[in-house]
Amino acid sequence: MASASAEAPVACPLCGAVTATPWREATGVYRHCPQCDLVSRDPTTWLDDAAERAYYGTHDNRVDDPGYRRFLAQLAEPLMERLPPGARGLDYGCGAAPALAAMLTAAGFPTVGYDPFFAPDAGLLGARYDFVTCTEVLEHMHDPRRDLARIDALLVPGGWLGVMTELRPPMADFARWHYHRDPSHVGFHSEASLRWIAARFGWAVTAIGRRVSLFRRA
Repeated sequence: MASASAEAPVACPLCGAVTATPWREATGVYRHCPQCDLVSRDPTTWLDDAAERAYYGTHDNRVDDPGYRRFLAQLAEPLMERLPPGARGLDYGCGAAPALAAMLTAAGFPTVGYDPFFAPDAGLLGARYDFVTCTEVLEHMHDPRRDLARIDALLVPGGWLGVMTELRPPMADFARWHYHRDPSHVGFHSEASLRWIAARFGWAVTAIGRRVSLFRRA
């Protein structure tokens, strides 16, 4: 990893600590936080809102696509095993094809979808839910402190949070990892950063896997 030129200290978007010296890859400029272990893409290399929405429009995700539903089942199945009958939920960042909400609703867990681009019903953020799902969303968060605090407030006491994001490999392997080649991905999590989040909000960690992690609100 080649270091970028020296510059003023930059705060981690997750925990606020001063990040380490930035470095440049072919895909952008990145910073590693020594406190929470998040790697973040420098905001100067983010897509703007219009370009980000257009990029999401290139994704071929369909509610009735069996392959997409199998992908989402990696989260849906272990989450449903833990939910009480009739639990109600919110899919935070549902995208243009709210397949997960449809799957959970059909299984007896009524679920609505919120997305700032494709389903921006702010009224849904004023309610509270037995569970929140966040599939392939953490890596897109420009302001993870705000979004995670919002998710915490959406959950009832004892509520569940299901997260899907691919965990970052060791830093020595970051350059070869595929995840940062997606220009809409701006935050790259490790098991350590997810445990930092859980400790910050007082969530119990019930599972952290390579792609799927489950938490429970106190």
